[in-house]
Amino acid sequence: MSFSSLQTKLKAGVMSIALAVTTFSSLAAHPNLVITEDDVVKMRGALDSKGFFSERYHSLKAQVDQEIVFPIVVPVPKDGGGGYTHERHKKNYQLMYRAGIIYQLSQEQKYAAYVRDMLLEYAALYPSLDVHPKRKVKSQNPGKLFWQSLNEAMWLVYTIQAYDLIHDTLTDQQSATIENQLLRPVALFLSEGQPTTFNKVHNHGTWATAGVGMAGYVMNEPEWVEKALYDLDKSGEGGFLKQLDMLFSPQGYYNEGPYYQRFALLPFVTFAQAIAHNEPERKIAEHRDGVLLKAIDTTIQLSYNGLFFPINDAIKSKGIDTIELVHGVTVAYSLTNDTGYLDIAKQQGQIILSGDGLKVAQALDKGLATPYAFKSVAFGDGSNGKEGALVIMRSQLDGDQALLFKPAAQGLGHGHFDKLTWQFYDKGEEIVSDYGAARFLNVEAKFGGRYLPENNSYAKQTVAHNTVVVDETSHFNGDVEVGNKNAPTLNFFETSEYGTVSSGEISTAYKSVELERTLALVNLKELNSTVALDLFSVAADKAHQLDLPLHYKGQLIDTNFKLKANTKQLSALGDRNGYQHLWLKATAKPEQGLARVSWLNDNGRFYTLTSLVKGDEAFLFTQLGADDPNFNLRNEHSFIRRLSDTKQHQFISVLEPHGEYNPSKEYTLVAQSRVTNLKHSQQGELVFVELEIADKLYLIAINKAELASKKSFKYQNKSYSLNGRLGVYLINNI
Repeated sequence: MSFSSLQTKLKAGVMSIALAVTTFSSLAAHPNLVITEDDVVKMRGALDSKGFFSERYHSLKAQVDQEIVFPIVVPVPKDGGGGYTHERHKKNYQLMYRAGIIYQLSQEQKYAAYVRDMLLEYAALYPSLDVHPKRKVKSQNPGKLFWQSLNEAMWLVYTIQAYDLIHDTLTDQQSATIENQLLRPVALFLSEGQPTTFNKVHNHGTWATAGVGMAGYVMNEPEWVEKALYDLDKSGEGGFLKQLDMLFSPQGYYNEGPYYQRFALLPFVTFAQAIAHNEPERKIAEHRDGVLLKAIDTTIQLSYNGLFFPINDAIKSKGIDTIELVHGVTVAYSLTNDTGYLDIAKQQGQIILSGDGLKVAQALDKGLATPYAFKSVAFGDGSNGKEGALVIMRSQLDGDQALLFKPAAQGLGHGHFDKLTWQFYDKGEEIVSDYGAARFLNVEAKFGGRYLPENNSYAKQTVAHNTVVVDETSHFNGDVEVGNKNAPTLNFFETSEYGTVSSGEISTAYKSVELERTLALVNLKELNSTVALDLFSVAADKAHQLDLPLHYKGQLIDTNFKLKANTKQLSALGDRNGYQHLWLKATAKPEQGLARVSWLNDNGRFYTLTSLVKGDEAFLFTQLGADDPNFNLRNEHSFIRRLSDTKQHQFISVLEPHGEYNPSKEYTLVAQSRVTNLKHSQQGELVFVELEIADKLYLIAINKAELASKKSFKYQNKSYSLNGRLGVYLINNI
């Protein structure tokens, strides 16, 4: 069906039920979504007392006052993401929502009048609009006000709340105009007009169902609510509840990763609150054993130093202060009274003007916040929690360290081809890094603010991550559909006094190639320090080229082997699958023994990766930026361990944080690695690593048996006991 035919059908549908709309809408209590009548009474009572809630109210009121003195501007849509009209419509729905809240609390008519007038302007404009002129040519989900219907759904989520907040100030004629010429056409366009998106189990579908379902509550359209919950056919094959069932694991991990988890959180939380307020008998907070509350908590856990772990398509500057998680934390505290959430709310520095927000503000006023507990945890992936896992290892032994290990599922279209990759964080900074997404969000000058071409040609490719690449080809040959059908296996995860250890494997990333990785964040208590141990095994039925990149943040300081640098002319490392974007800066071939690469991070600390090599590996030092005519990529650094012709290999290395560099006070401490020896051996399912560091000799034992239990073993004629997966033993002081 053409869009013009669709418009005709939708207009006919609107006219046929126009008379019923006014009658039914008059029966609803307003406001009745996130904020209720009871909430308003309590919030008004808190405005005269000093505290966080009152401060937030007066601050927001001052902001709204500054905006509403200007003429209302509702422009004809013209620009893509980040352009003037896009940003104007985005600002408009946010301003209507805020002005609606200020009206309810202040009872000053000017705020309701402002929202009313803007809604009437939109009601005059919307019927004249065709699909957006900057829509993606191949996209099946264009908007009208925005270039994609996702933004249209976001507009509806906010705007329907604004309408709900000022509804009772409107005449019947004004309500009829706004509903029949604006809100109803938008809701129908996002649902019946785009059934594939509306029924899709995806964050776009979440926003659409939330907007339409909330409109159903406000406008007394129970059929809309049912369709939003169970899909257009009410079959349960799609819709909001199906998304709760399919997009989250039982632990509350969202399949697309932390960045999109926080993005989808707001429609999930907002619509859930509307359901709870209008139909408490649905017990939405209890759905799937409280999966939504788990999702809020998991979103917090998926962060380090206030920023989300940037796996998959992620903008690296997004963190726990994002408005979606502010709403989430507000709801989580209201449901649980867990004072750890108040710690996060304090860090967010924002208060939501709602009934739940009032509870948070009053608790903060009383000083009830307690430290939020960040944990080492393995979040099962997939709706059943059995499609691999995203693993977080943490240590407070020597600062604040985190290791992220990803034997996780593909993550749909926003997923990257990075099975078994890892990242490392220390003292507030990213040390072993992930590129995240190649995108300048809402910067129209950079490809309209959309994902850049380099997102596909580099950021998603396996070589952009810290995992094995076979024959310069990405996992699953770069096919998302294949990737979605083949998840890694989490072999085990355990945390104890010795640290945290986890293992994962996958045999479908490449044909007839098995990849297995074991990572451990190991506590060396005698040294009051932590090291990251990496054991990566590759087994294939024929010889391949194997590359293992490590992308690092900082300045290269030293290697214990000679580099052959390309100082006059650079060439790209390859011609496809991300290699075409890597300048080859230098090469080396370390002799058998230990190969060390050290760098200095902006946090003033040194890091050394010490690898056990046999003399058959090449080290390739690269810089990002080749084949990038528009300078879209950041000039980041990596080094790649390469074996040219092998069937089996085990990459063994240890990452050691050490020393300090203070240019302000002009001192440097322990700039050289303290690792002097590294050995590896195995007895059945027991793996042993000898680590000689800072004049101490440690034995690190890992039990890979299917059922890890207490084991006694001998190592170099000495008896040891291993209770669990990981053991760390100080053999002697050297």
